[in-house]
Amino acid sequence: MNKTRAHAAPNYVYINDMETEKNEKNKKKHSLSYILGGKILIEDFVIKQAKLLILIVILLLVFISNKYHCAKKVTEFNKLKNELMELQNEQVILISRLTTISTQSNVEQLLREKESTLSRNGDKVYQIQK
Repeated sequence: MNKTRAHAAPNYVYINDMETEKNEKNKKKHSLSYILGGKILIEDFVIKQAKLLILIVILLLVFISNKYHCAKKVTEFNKLKNELMELQNEQVILISRLTTISTQSNVEQLLREKESTLSRNGDKVYQIQK
């Protein structure tokens, strides 16, 4: 029995050494130089999940480009909305000018100023009934 006990003690030390080595490797895995150096890319987990990681990167790129596209469309929409408001204001101004110019008294005054032969009919208006 003494032989087994003597033999068991070195195994225990060997297992402890393996655990400390694993802890040191795990500490190295979490270091910034390990990640930025690219050594993380050769890990089993990363290799097994490579397709998923590529899909995630592609989706991120699509989402980012969609965000910029939507922002561009919103600015274009706002620009067109402002232009529409300006045109509507101009329309109101032109309609009011046209209404002012086209009143009967203004038309008669313009005809007199231009010395036109056109004049207002002085006869009474008759309504024809059946």
